[in-house]
This record gives sequence, C-alpha cells and structure tokens, in this order.
Amino acid sequence: MKGTVLGDAGLHMAAQDNVVTAIDDLDAGAGIPYDDRTVELVEAIPFGHKVALVPLEPGDAVVKYGETIGEAVEPIAPGEWVHTHNCESRRGRGDRTADGEVA
Repeated sequence: MKGTVLGDAGLHMAAQDNVVTAIDDLDAGAGIPYDDRTVELVEAIPFGHKVALVPLEPGDAVVKYGETIGEAVEPIAPGEWVHTHNCESRRGRGDRTADGEVA
C-alpha cells in the first residue's frame, strides 16, 4: 500500500499532503497522530473522506497524493471534514488552469 496509515484512522498518501483519508467511519473526538501531536476529529468522518491535518484558510490548496486537488472556500480547522461544503475542486474544470488560476 502506498502512503502511511496514521493511528489506524487515516491514510496519508504523501509527505506534503495536508489531509488524510479516513480508512473507516471515524467518530468525533477520535485522534489521528500527526507531526508530533494528535489531531482530534471535530466531527464524525465517513470512510473514504478527507480530514484536515492543518488549518486551511479560503484559497489555500488542499493537497492529497502530493498534488493540489482543490482549494478551501472557507476556514477549515484541523480535524474537520474536508468535502464539497468547504473545498472546491480544481480538477477537470474548464474555467481554471492546472495551477488554479482563472483561465
């Protein structure tokens, strides 16, 4: 398997990623060890969904697989669910370039 499993909870695909993917349904309050600390889940996270490891501000890149996959559209705290309500995809869009700039 590529990546590193953090605390039997999240798959961290690349060192530069700022999110992990839940490898099971995770309960609020569960902890994910990361960077010499524990990220406590603010809410329940469904299997296969992303969890923020660091604070993200609107416009910040969401990085998974070592690549930018989207950008935060509102503040996201460590331990929060990263999904369509707070992250906008940059992939497959005709109105943006690969680096996120408006075409």
